[in-house]
Amino acid sequence: MKKGDKLFVRIDSKVEGTQTNSNDFNDHIKYLSKVASERYFIGGGFLNTVGGMIVFEAKDLAEAKEVADNDPLIKRSLYRYELFEWDLVILSEEIEKKRNIPR
Repeated sequence: MKKGDKLFVRIDSKVEGTQTNSNDFNDHIKYLSKVASERYFIGGGFLNTVGGMIVFEAKDLAEAKEVADNDPLIKRSLYRYELFEWDLVILSEEIEKKRNIPR
């Protein structure tokens, strides 16, 4: 990861009135794990509200939208998302060295 890489931020929120089950969540994690194996990716759920966020690499907005749209939680209309193109400006090199985070 370096300054200037094309990253996208997807912020998810649960669709009001929908119910999810363990299969939905497992399918979601399985899909995102596959995506994470193919590109730079970090993600997780919020602790103070229902929803989550992922930051991932894609070649352009169309590819980022395709990644987002194919998530089972999105395809099943259980969650909706907002997608933002993100310009990585500051990258903390000292912290990366301490944690051995690959660049």
